[in-house]
Amino acid sequence: MKPAALLLAGLALLSASAVADRAAHAEEQRGKPDKGALPGGFENVVDDRLRVLERAAEPEVARQVRIERRVVIRISPSRGATSARLMAELPRRPMTTRYQEADHADCLPLDQLMSVQPMGDDRLLLITQDRRLLSAALDRSCSAQAFYAGFYVERSEDGRLCVNRDELQSRAGDTCRISSLSRLVAVRD
Repeated sequence: MKPAALLLAGLALLSASAVADRAAHAEEQRGKPDKGALPGGFENVVDDRLRVLERAAEPEVARQVRIERRVVIRISPSRGATSARLMAELPRRPMTTRYQEADHADCLPLDQLMSVQPMGDDRLLLITQDRRLLSAALDRSCSAQAFYAGFYVERSEDGRLCVNRDELQSRAGDTCRISSLSRLVAVRD
């Protein structure tokens, strides 16, 4: 006999015995109500490894819930259009005005800050919404150039930026504190 014919005969015998086993099992189960039976006498037997999606849809049991509320404010450098507009307002004649530092309180409301610019090695120029200029001296180990792209500060409960309390995080990754704040006041010669 040819090998293909032997293979087909073996498969026919196996399928006949499988059908007979299934029919016997179905007769056995007819007396019992089966909650997982499918129509046509098929059983609802699925390997546990194939139930991944069903397990994923089940809600997770939370043992501990922790809710944190954090507000981070970004102060960015002034845009080119804003700088150009401020420069357009300057008189065209030579300026005789120079700026001098004057005392300022140790805290400043964060919602008044409009933009920031590095000024020198260890100072930031802060511009408020009412166009006041403030100079913020950074800690000794900090470089103002790290704040060329602005900074992030976490909003405190009182909503103010205070000397030696709040940390400024530059967008480059440096973290610094302000050691002093002062107003820049125009002085005419």
